[in-house]
Amino acid sequence: MAEGRHGGQILVDQLTLRGVRRVFSVPGESFLAALDGLYESDIENIVCRHEGGAAMMAEAQGKLTGTPGIVFVTRGPGATNAAAGLHVAKQDSTPMIAFVGQIARAHRDREAFQEVDFTAFFEPLVKWSAEVRETDRLPEYIARAWNIALSGRPGPVVLSLPEDMLSDVASVADIAPIPPAMTRPDHSDFARAALKRLARARRPLIVAGGSGWSAQSADDLQVLAETLDIPVAVTFRRQDHMDNRHDAYVGDLGVGMNPLLGQRLAQADVVLALGTRLGESATAGYSLFDPTAPDTRGALIHVHPDPNELGRVHAPLMALAAPVADVLADLAAHAAPIANSRIWTAEARADYEVWQEPVPSPGSLQQEKVVGWLSEHLPEDAIVTNGAGNYAAWLHRYFRFKRYGTQLAPTSGSMGYGLPAAIAAKLEYPDRTVVCLAGDGCLQMTINELSTAAQYGAAILVLVVNNGRYGTIRMHQEGTYPGRISGTDLFLPDLVMLARAYGGFGATVTQNSDFPGAMRDAMDCGTLAVLDLRVDSQALATARTLDEVRAAGYARQPASAKGAE
Repeated sequence: MAEGRHGGQILVDQLTLRGVRRVFSVPGESFLAALDGLYESDIENIVCRHEGGAAMMAEAQGKLTGTPGIVFVTRGPGATNAAAGLHVAKQDSTPMIAFVGQIARAHRDREAFQEVDFTAFFEPLVKWSAEVRETDRLPEYIARAWNIALSGRPGPVVLSLPEDMLSDVASVADIAPIPPAMTRPDHSDFARAALKRLARARRPLIVAGGSGWSAQSADDLQVLAETLDIPVAVTFRRQDHMDNRHDAYVGDLGVGMNPLLGQRLAQADVVLALGTRLGESATAGYSLFDPTAPDTRGALIHVHPDPNELGRVHAPLMALAAPVADVLADLAAHAAPIANSRIWTAEARADYEVWQEPVPSPGSLQQEKVVGWLSEHLPEDAIVTNGAGNYAAWLHRYFRFKRYGTQLAPTSGSMGYGLPAAIAAKLEYPDRTVVCLAGDGCLQMTINELSTAAQYGAAILVLVVNNGRYGTIRMHQEGTYPGRISGTDLFLPDLVMLARAYGGFGATVTQNSDFPGAMRDAMDCGTLAVLDLRVDSQALATARTLDEVRAAGYARQPASAKGAE
């Protein structure tokens, strides 16, 4: 039996056993023992400015490493603030563990200071939520939390830690992590059957998405697509699952997708869905691949790590619950070239190339030019992050991702994600270029984390698309209630002065011709850098101006409403 340790030390020892090198936190008195346990450990504690930012950093760490990102937050408002990052992890299938400080056990059910039933509060947001009430059971709970976060469809777990439990001393043995499996199941029979159907198909489509991918699985996907001459589409914000320059890559199924690609999903006679749930974003609200339509059943071969996802929405003809990386390895190994090239694949790629041709937006600084420059000049292993907003549509449409692990973005559509994710990425890969593209509204959700970047020397490049509004909401507002502007205008502080206040580099860009020089200065400065990109207020979407959206909104209004105007 191990000699007595307080709960905080027991907890940190379990994380050390599992190879955790970094955690994110906002300190609180409810988990002082855990902070004490971190004091002499080799685990780096990144102290953030807000629990939402800390949770998003932990989620990004989980995305980058494939192992659970770890966040510590305090009770009450600290925990509820962290909910935004946990929601990202749930919808993005990212392994993550949140340790939440809790009131003393003897004070429960009295509405004590900052008391919340965290097991109940987080239950709908995470894979598992529990409270550890006995110090000597900490190794058991942490081992279970680690395994649940990684098993099946990965996701977030919450452990609530009463402060007196955490400070109590116990003599308990550590629980070592489960060793890697020596063998994996043989998926050869499934692979051969799936390949036969794909080879016979006239209009096959591979749809790649979800988590659990690696550089090797991205390579295997490319081999599979080349061998069978099948087009590959990726789901929303999973564009780094395949080199976008490859002839078989045909674009992303998500918000603002190429309409011609959406049509191909609807027309496909066999869809091989790898890791994706084929959710709302990928199917345009389930209209392109309708789970209620009888003709879709015979079209779907579904591979997903969680058996509960198979048949939950779409009824597949063939289904396999297995890690997508393992199945891809078998598919690539057993694939044989088809007799004739598919014009279907060449046409789909041609549609993508046309979609990539820039549509000029109004103003002297154009986002298609900015993103085009980034795509052409950033290193191939540069990590690009973003949150939510119409500005991201230019990134999705015009940036070509070249390697796996270079895109960090929330499929949940969470604003504020880009900046915390960029900080986590730079801390994990200090020698790689990390660029955060953010809207002025998106950035201000977590702008205080610039202080975290400065404190830990995270020399990220933050590009702020500044149009003075919540662009996505304004677009919908103009389309539904044209000309009736309410709640969508924004104020933005002087970003150049703000960057300098944090010891970084700042510059304002108003012309296309000035962007390359400003970007190179930012990349060479060696510190945090912020570029204020002043875009035209008319640049509301990649293919429509504000006035065009408003005019379309007016055209849709009933005659009575037009008369009122």
